[in-house]
Amino acid sequence: MIEVQTSYPEPDFENRSYWPVLTHAPLRAGYDRRALSRYDDEHWDLSPAVFRENARRCHCTVRFDTLPDPAMAAAMRAYLHARLNIRIPGWAPPLPPASIRQAFNHLRPFFEFVHDEVGAVDLAGVDQALLDRYAKSVMTSKARQPAVNALLLKPIWHLHHYRMHLPGGGLQFEPWPGQSSASVVGYSSKSQENRTARIPEPILMPLLNWAFKYVQVFAGDIFAARAELSAIADRAERLVKTDRDRPRKDALALRYARIERWLAARAREGRGVPIWAQPTNGATRDSADSPPINWHLLNLVAGVDVRMSPGSHLRMRKSARQMVERHMAEHGVERGGFDTPVSCDPDTERPWRSGFDHLAVKREERMLQAAGYILCAYLTGMRDCEVQAMRPGCLDIKRSEDGLIERYRVRSTAYKWKRAAGVPADWITIEPVAEVIGVLERLSKDACVAHGIDTLWPVLDVKAAGKTHLSTEIVRSLNAFRDHINAELASNDPVESIPTTHMDKAFKITTRQFRRTLAWHIANRPFGTIAGMIQYKHASVAAFEGYAGSSPSGFMRQVDQEHRYGQLDDILEYFDAHRVGDTFGGPAAARLTVSFEETVNELDSLPARIADRGRLRTMLGDLARTFHIGVLADCFFDPTMALCLKAATDQSKPQTALCQPTKCPNACIRARHLPAWKRAEADAKLLLKEKRLSGAQRSALKAERERIRDVIREFSEQ
Repeated sequence: MIEVQTSYPEPDFENRSYWPVLTHAPLRAGYDRRALSRYDDEHWDLSPAVFRENARRCHCTVRFDTLPDPAMAAAMRAYLHARLNIRIPGWAPPLPPASIRQAFNHLRPFFEFVHDEVGAVDLAGVDQALLDRYAKSVMTSKARQPAVNALLLKPIWHLHHYRMHLPGGGLQFEPWPGQSSASVVGYSSKSQENRTARIPEPILMPLLNWAFKYVQVFAGDIFAARAELSAIADRAERLVKTDRDRPRKDALALRYARIERWLAARAREGRGVPIWAQPTNGATRDSADSPPINWHLLNLVAGVDVRMSPGSHLRMRKSARQMVERHMAEHGVERGGFDTPVSCDPDTERPWRSGFDHLAVKREERMLQAAGYILCAYLTGMRDCEVQAMRPGCLDIKRSEDGLIERYRVRSTAYKWKRAAGVPADWITIEPVAEVIGVLERLSKDACVAHGIDTLWPVLDVKAAGKTHLSTEIVRSLNAFRDHINAELASNDPVESIPTTHMDKAFKITTRQFRRTLAWHIANRPFGTIAGMIQYKHASVAAFEGYAGSSPSGFMRQVDQEHRYGQLDDILEYFDAHRVGDTFGGPAAARLTVSFEETVNELDSLPARIADRGRLRTMLGDLARTFHIGVLADCFFDPTMALCLKAATDQSKPQTALCQPTKCPNACIRARHLPAWKRAEADAKLLLKEKRLSGAQRSALKAERERIRDVIREFSEQ
C-alpha cells in the first residue's frame, strides 16, 4: 500500500530546522509522515520511503556527525534535501530515497578537497582550475573504473543546477561547459561491455546441480527434521512445566531416568550417544578423547530448560556425565541424533549428509533458501529486487480446457525504470521454478508469521535481532552455500565440488551474475542444457514470452547484447583454433579458411599488434555478425546462399530446424559437433530396423546415413 502524497509549501531558508526530509515521496503503509526525519537531525532515516525488499538499511540512512566540519555538514544537508525534493526540468529527477547514502558518499570527497584547497567548504572560492585539479586527482586512482570516476564528478554539475535551492548559492558557473562527467573522465557506456562477470560453466553447472538436489531431494529431509525438532521442543516444554511442581531432588531423578530410558532405547536399535554433526565452539568432530556430545538434545529429552535454569544443565552434573560416558563406551556415538532418516544422493547412492541435530536443521534450512534463490534468479532472469519481491501465492498456473498446464506465471514487482513503489509485473517461467516456489512457501511460513511480514525471503532465524528480510545478506548466503557444499557434502569427491576460483583468482558469487549468465547462454548456447536437465531453448521461450509480454524489463535487449558479445568471443575462438592447425569441415570451411588467412596476412604485416585482441575483434567483426551456433554445424549466415530459407517465412535469421549441414554453403562443422552426428547415425540405424518402411523411405534413410558417416569419417581421419 502506498500513502497518498502530501505536498508542502516551498521551504524558507531562514526557518529550516523543522523541514521534513521527504516532502513528496510516497511512504510504505504504516508510517506517519510527521514522524519522519527532520532537516536538522544528525541522522536521516529514509527507509519508510524505500519499497525494494533487497535494499540495505544503511543505504537509506546518513549520519552528518561523521563529517569533520560543521560547515561541511550544513552544505551536505542542503544539497541532499534539494536532491530529494526538487526536480530540475531537463536535468535530474528527485533523488530516490534508497540512493541517499550513495549521493552522500559521492559528494563528500569533493567537499573534503575544497576544504583542503580553500580552507573551508565555500563554493564561492571554487573556480574551474580547482575543478580541474579535483578531476585529475580522481582520475589518478587506478583502483577505480572510469564509470565510478564519472559518478564522483557528477555532483559538481548538481551543485550548479541546484544553485537556486542551496543556501550559499551553489556553484555559480557551469563546470566544464558543454561536457558531461563521463566525457571529462573519458568514459563511454556505449563502448563498454557489461562488466558484470558471468558465472563460468565449471562453477555454474555444479552450483545448479546442487541447488536442484536441495529442492528436489534434500528438502523433504530438511522439513522432516524441522518437524522432529519442533516435536522435541514441544515435548521438552511440557516436561518443564510438569517438573516445576516437583521437589528439586525428585525432578532431577526423573530427568536422569528419562535420559537412561532414551539412551537404552537407542542402544537396542544399535545407535550410540548423539554428538554434533559439525564442530561447535572449536570442538574437534572426530576427537577420540572427547567427542562433542550433543548436550543440547540430551537436555531437551530430559526436560531441562537451560535458559531459565543454567545450573540444571546436564553437562554440569557428574551423575549425568557418568551415565552418558558409560553408554558411549558400550555403544559408541552417532553424529546428529535425530530420528529423521537421510535420503540418498542420486549421484552417489549414499546418504547426502550425516544425521541431523538442531544446528544442522537451521543450517540446512539456510542452504535450502540459498538453493531456491539460485534457481529462481537463474531460471527466470529476474533482477535481485524482483526476485526478493516475490511473495507467497505469487505462482499462477494456467491450464487448458482439458486440464493440461500451459504456462507457469510468477507475479512480482518491477522497480527498474519504474516509480519508487514499483509496478506489478508477471514473468513466464518453467516448471522447476514452480517447484522451487512451493518449497520456499513452506520454508518461509513460520518465519514470516514470527516476523509479521509477507515474503518468500525472510530471515529464517526467528530469534535473530535486527532485520527481518534477507535483503543483501543473500550474497553471503550464496557463497556460504558453495562453501557448505565443498566442506560437508562434496568433501570426499572433488568432481562434485564447486570451484572457488576462476583463472587462478578467487570467484565471488553475486546476484547480478545470474541474469547476465542466463542471457549469455540463451543467446550463445541455445542447445546447451541447464544442470543436465533443461534445455536453454526451453528457458529462452519462457523468458522471451514473459519479458516480451507483461514485464518489459529489458531482458530481450540484454540477450541481444550478449549474442553480439558471444559472436565475437566465438569467432576469436575459431580464429585461435585455425592458428594452431585445427581443421574445419562442412561446405563453409573453405570460405572461412580464406577469411582467416587474409586476417593472418594483415596481422603479419603489423607484428607489434598481433597480440592486440581489440584490433582482432574489429577485423573479425563482420564475420562474427554472421555467426550462429548450431547442433550439427555452426552457421556463417549469408541469406543469399542459405538453404534453410527456401521454405521459411522469416528471412532475417537462420532456421536451425531446417539446416542441411552437409549441403548448405553457410555450414561449418567442427569436432565438437561429432557427438550429435554420432547420435544421428545411431538414430538412423535404429530406424532402418523398422520393417514397415517403404522402399523410397529406406533408400532416403540409407543415403542420409551415408552422409552422416562421411562427416564422422572425415574427422576420424583427421
